[in-house]
Amino acid sequence: MGELYRSEQVTALRNDLAFALRAAAHFGLEEGVCNHFSVALPGEDGLFLLNPRGLMWREVRADDIVIVDAQGTRVAGKHDVEPTAMFIHAAIHRIAGKRCVLHTHMPNATALTLIDDCGLDTTLSQNAMRFHGRVASDRTYNGLALDAAEGERIANAMNGKDIVFLSNHGVVVCGERVDYAFDDLYYLERACESQVLAMSTGRPLRPVDAGLAAAVAAQMESERLQSELFFASLKRVL
Repeated sequence: MGELYRSEQVTALRNDLAFALRAAAHFGLEEGVCNHFSVALPGEDGLFLLNPRGLMWREVRADDIVIVDAQGTRVAGKHDVEPTAMFIHAAIHRIAGKRCVLHTHMPNATALTLIDDCGLDTTLSQNAMRFHGRVASDRTYNGLALDAAEGERIANAMNGKDIVFLSNHGVVVCGERVDYAFDDLYYLERACESQVLAMSTGRPLRPVDAGLAAAVAAQMESERLQSELFFASLKRVL
């Protein structure tokens, strides 16, 4: 397992995952030493990379990232793993088949899990429209995910979508690549922030037609170079 951990491909993924955590912290998307980012290892059935327990995102480096198996057991790396991370991330990788899984309690997205609608209105801002048809809402809250059954319930609640708003909890954003998933995470929070601000005015909201929102989503999904450029620019700046 040590040879796999130090392989060129896994080292590159560890670097990207660690950087995504630090970049998220830069934008205020972290919460103490809670929440986790993970990415499945290609060609390694059930294994995925995960940030460890007890480190703030802004301090995580590539050597801190651990390898976890499908049962949520650490198999490589020097740090322990937080239990809820094992149950949530292992289940989403295994059941939902998602490669990169980002779970946060970022402020504005979490605020929208506290209202009856539980989630983002993807017919409002342009940033929100990119997620049209890609968002699920899990309206059941059962407390901390401290067993495999709860992780599996969350994974099944995604129903094939990339993003799930967890009622009274937070959000999960998934993608095929770390840079794509991070880009979605960043713009999801921006879209949620705009909705929260608009709702706070007490004035009527102005959604667009659902067909137009779907067209905008298709436009953005067809051209992900912007996601790559954003992640690369953050590496230069941060």
